[in-house]
Amino acid sequence: MTNGQPTVLIVDDTPENLSILGELLQPTYRVRAANSGRRALQIAHSHPTPDLILLDVMMPDMDGYGVIAALRADPLTSQIPVIFVTAMDATEDEEHGLDCGAVDYITKPLRPAIVLARVRTQLELKRARDFLSDQNSYLEAEVAHRMGENQLIQQVSIHALARLAETRDPETGNHLRRTQQYVRTLAQALADHPRFAAFLDPRTIDALAQSAPLHDIGKVGIPDHVLLKPGKLTPEEWEIMKTHAKLGSDAIELAERDAEKPVEFLAIAKQIAHYHHEKWDGSGYPEGLRGDAIPIAARLMALADVFDALICKRVYKPPFPLEQAHAMIVEGSGSHFDPDIVQAFTSQFATFKAIADAYSD
Repeated sequence: MTNGQPTVLIVDDTPENLSILGELLQPTYRVRAANSGRRALQIAHSHPTPDLILLDVMMPDMDGYGVIAALRADPLTSQIPVIFVTAMDATEDEEHGLDCGAVDYITKPLRPAIVLARVRTQLELKRARDFLSDQNSYLEAEVAHRMGENQLIQQVSIHALARLAETRDPETGNHLRRTQQYVRTLAQALADHPRFAAFLDPRTIDALAQSAPLHDIGKVGIPDHVLLKPGKLTPEEWEIMKTHAKLGSDAIELAERDAEKPVEFLAIAKQIAHYHHEKWDGSGYPEGLRGDAIPIAARLMALADVFDALICKRVYKPPFPLEQAHAMIVEGSGSHFDPDIVQAFTSQFATFKAIADAYSD
């Protein structure tokens, strides 16, 4: 609309009809006129876009049906309401016009009161549709904004919790960021694999990456003399250290109970925390699960966690070179790790190296 005035395009190959309609509508509306179907399409694509089109059906070269078909086929003009204006008054003609997408049908000879009433009604309906569309667009933008804020708060909260565990284990450095990216890389590489595709949809992959930093949250419950011991743990101390897996999953489960409804990333985080030390052959802890009984999320985390531990310096070992760490992971295929996940790791090893370099300590 220009200056609040709706624009009406009138289309007729007869000058007298254009003149009659123009004089009738001019006092209230901005009127544009076309004496052919092709000229009507040109005007419909110019500024200002018509708010309504009064379209004669019987025209040479391109008739009204051809014009409305072209309007409806183009996203820029498909929503402009069209009223057919014609001398044809048979019921089947009117039905055909409405089937083609016209919103109304006015027969000649024109009756001014009828024309004005129909035009006013269709413009009011368009104004209401435009208002609802604007409101929907605003609401969609607002929802997207709020969701973005909520996701940011969620991510910050996750990292704050993970950092809490990290403060008790100062050797971890950028371990959280690296393992998070390793897990995402593996999940994306396996997204089309028959064994994993049903689980690894884009939403779950995002939740996996979000959850990964919480894998060792249970370490906050391990006593300092065990967690910070500068050397090899005794068998008794090792048993204490292993409890961090269940401590972590228990803490996340308590958080789940406090939530009013299920939170997807917490469910995945609980699986990762509890089972990421399980091994493919059943020799891991805390439950001794084996094979597919180990949740996929935990299997992915297991490889990511071990690879990162191998390439990092610890009080009890030097860092292994990347190629040696790669060989050690491959050696663990079928014993420590799911063979298909190891294969994905091998195919994505260049990405793993890039992540290790980007987030080096």
